[in-house]
Amino acid sequence: CGQFSQFARVVRGNTMTVMPRGSYTCINDFEEATMAQGLDALTREELVGLLEITAKDLIGLDGTWFQSLEREQGMDTAMEHDRAAWRRFVPSEARRLKKLLDLSDRCGLEGLAEALPLRCTSLANEWEILWEEDGAALVFRITDCRVQNARARKGMEFHPCKSVGELEYAGFAAALDDCIHCECVSCFPDITDETCNCAWRFRMEG
Repeated sequence: CGQFSQFARVVRGNTMTVMPRGSYTCINDFEEATMAQGLDALTREELVGLLEITAKDLIGLDGTWFQSLEREQGMDTAMEHDRAAWRRFVPSEARRLKKLLDLSDRCGLEGLAEALPLRCTSLANEWEILWEEDGAALVFRITDCRVQNARARKGMEFHPCKSVGELEYAGFAAALDDCIHCECVSCFPDITDETCNCAWRFRMEG
């Protein structure tokens, strides 16, 4: 860590300890230090707000690098990298949520319905889940998309996200339960439902 003043201020949670120079240890050396340090000071409402902010920040970061690449090398190249990024990201996201929710390897559509609302893209957008009457399939719909709204405000063409979404939603579902099949109902540029930005149908196979 290095010695930066006569006294070192070591913060753990909400407690600050002032220690003489040369007698302190890096914060990462303390057993009780965690990645979530500081969150215990927030109320439930503040934690929910922070979660929404973080989700929006992640979507904003994703859009920033995409648009930079789009300007420099064109839409086709940007989309190629976008597909590669989401292909790698969604299995990890699914595994973390699977562990958090304690879902089994055969969690089925019920497990998927628990996990989908907790995805970073879901937390940043408005969405709904519709079950088909026989319960054999569910449809996940994004009804207000932050990405497309931002591009519309800037006078940009819509993000042609269908090819990315096919990888994203199918990969997420399969990482939860490899018997879940995903198909696109509507997504730009192939819009079949004008009441949402995109819609994805999930059903069990095998």
